[in-house]
Amino acid sequence: MQHITIFWGTNTEIIFPGWPGQSLSCYILALVLVFVISLLVEWLSHARLVNYSSKTDIAAGFLQTLMYGIRMALAYLVMLAVMSFNVGVFMAAVAGYSAGFLFFGSHVFRKMKVEPYKDLSDLPPLNC
Repeated sequence: MQHITIFWGTNTEIIFPGWPGQSLSCYILALVLVFVISLLVEWLSHARLVNYSSKTDIAAGFLQTLMYGIRMALAYLVMLAVMSFNVGVFMAAVAGYSAGFLFFGSHVFRKMKVEPYKDLSDLPPLNC
């Protein structure tokens, strides 16, 4: 039975009919899978895997488009999983996106050299 309200429980269907079913171990596996897919979406959002040069602009553009398509497909897959209205699935998706941003999007784990401004005239314009 498909729920149309938010609920908490292990008896749910996520993406495929009958999966994960009534098994607690399959439900936990589904939560881990949603977490990993949302983490992967954040990695693809912040990864710089394409090297541009004057000779390979077209190939790099196609590769970047392919990566974007894969990222969007995975993001929509997570969205469909969240549309099961299961609180555990929702929390796994948010936790995966948050952990992905922490590891790949924030400056916590990246070493960045930022030169301090010498005076206020060196400040760049604000971008909103």
